[in-house]
Amino acid sequence: MRIVFCLVIFFIAQLKSVAQNNAVYMFAYFNNNGKDGLHLAYSKDGYTWTALNHDSSVLKPMVANDKLMRDPCIIKGEDGLFHMVWTVSWNDKGIGYANSSDLIHWSEQQFIPVMKGEDSARNCWAPEITYDKKKKYYMIYWATTIAGKYKMDSVVESGYNHRLYYVTTKDFKTFSKTKLLYDKGFNVIDATIVPDGKKYIMFLKDETRIPPQKNIKMATSKKLNKKFSSPSALITGNYWAEGPTTVKIGNTWVVYFDKYRDHKYGAVQSTDLKNWTDVSDKISLPKGIRHGSIFVVSEEELEKFNEYYK
Repeated sequence: MRIVFCLVIFFIAQLKSVAQNNAVYMFAYFNNNGKDGLHLAYSKDGYTWTALNHDSSVLKPMVANDKLMRDPCIIKGEDGLFHMVWTVSWNDKGIGYANSSDLIHWSEQQFIPVMKGEDSARNCWAPEITYDKKKKYYMIYWATTIAGKYKMDSVVESGYNHRLYYVTTKDFKTFSKTKLLYDKGFNVIDATIVPDGKKYIMFLKDETRIPPQKNIKMATSKKLNKKFSSPSALITGNYWAEGPTTVKIGNTWVVYFDKYRDHKYGAVQSTDLKNWTDVSDKISLPKGIRHGSIFVVSEEELEKFNEYYK
């Protein structure tokens, strides 16, 4: 019996190894102002990225007055579909949504009016999706300024003073009531949340203008939709950073972000989520890449995509 048990463990480990070796990292992003739509790049090692489709858009934005596709976030769902949300406008009360089975053919694009219940809501920026395996629902979250709702920093750009909000859904057709996700008394945008064992890690941008922060920090919670901690010390350096997205390569966390004033991307990495090393000189990304998200596909899915767009 013991021999059989050991063999089972061995084969499970082998299957996991094969699955990891078959994984390809994908980066969904936009260029310029987001008018031309969704761009994709891939990487085998998580550090060197190659643009797909000659760095041309693979999906044009069709919803909202501004018809933008900024800050795309893609997650592969439990249903096997790729679900994507994005910023449709600088000033709108909703976000964009579409899904695809292969990243080639996409569903009709939808406008989800997540902040329609707030008359003073000014925007919905950088939506993302995280799946709760225990509760079996997806949480969509984003940053919104509600005019006059929160105490302002001494100076905020154009009156924006964001907090994070969320809805949940099981089918992307019906959604829960919009609720507050994160308010620690400061201007916050660009959150991305990933599971880590029994807890969730939120990487976020501290948008405080004076004294200037404009950096990436962390918060943690045992629940996906509440009780996130106060932010950690900054994990980025002496530059302005936004749009974090993360991938775990083996035991190493790599967090990518847009050094938007420097017009280039940066990255930091850590094995313990406490001590961070700048690895910006070790990464290579397509020229002009802007705020996006990293997800995983199989070799077969990448091959099918390349065959279609060759």
